[in-house]
Amino acid sequence: MRLARGVTRFGAAPQLFAITDDVAVVLNVPAAPDPLLEVLRAAQAWTDLAPASVPPVPLAELRLLSPIERPGKIIAIGLNYHDHTAETGLQAPSEPLTFAKYPTSITGPSDEIVVPTTLTKRVDWEAELAFVIGRRCGPHRRGTIADIAGYTVANDVSARDLQFGDKQWTRGKSLDTFCPLGPTLVSPDEFGDLAGHRIWATVNGSSMQDGTTSDLIFDVPTLLDSITAGVTLEPGDLVLTGTPPGVGGFRTPPVFLADGDVVRVGVEGIGELVNRVRWN
Repeated sequence: MRLARGVTRFGAAPQLFAITDDVAVVLNVPAAPDPLLEVLRAAQAWTDLAPASVPPVPLAELRLLSPIERPGKIIAIGLNYHDHTAETGLQAPSEPLTFAKYPTSITGPSDEIVVPTTLTKRVDWEAELAFVIGRRCGPHRRGTIADIAGYTVANDVSARDLQFGDKQWTRGKSLDTFCPLGPTLVSPDEFGDLAGHRIWATVNGSSMQDGTTSDLIFDVPTLLDSITAGVTLEPGDLVLTGTPPGVGGFRTPPVFLADGDVVRVGVEGIGELVNRVRWN
């Protein structure tokens, strides 16, 4: 099953939709700005949601938003692909390297990435597989893939000058609009085997990243077990699993996003984000 959060017209409240081919079926959930988060926090399985008594909507008429808007936390993983770690010249970590992104960095799958040029001009892309937590897990009960509500695509946009200038990663990863997310949330049964999904990024049509989730250093079950050894994950929390090789900051010479660039990142079996860059 595929879920999307979207609006049918300007000013309309966000709704949840089940997506089948080119048709979006409205799901019967209470009105809320972040309906998926409300469903998950109510311990309700979103795959069991019933259709509402309204006509389906052509997908082309839907403005898609991020599947979830304000999770309690976003945990991201650094240096988690063998070939990406090699391109940085760094040693592979012996355990997952985690950092935080602020929830206010989330933006939609077709919205602008807004670069505050008074703070940064060295902005990079990172195509990532992400997952949303569906069930509370943590030190009381370590997380497993059974605790995942679904999978989506994320772009871990990164201000490299801030990231390396600050000597820690949070600010450079967390500027507003620096976490495009979507376009859909795919249930674990539909996503299938976690290994072997192609993951890619293009900038203005030129291929930049083209990898596979089989290259992960730490797979999703290992990430969940490691994170929840000391941190409680709650319904709606978001985890980004790392990026394959081909980011701009480690190219020779480095390549960074310019005003007007169009970035596409995608994961096989989920879909693609298409975001235009706007320098502000």
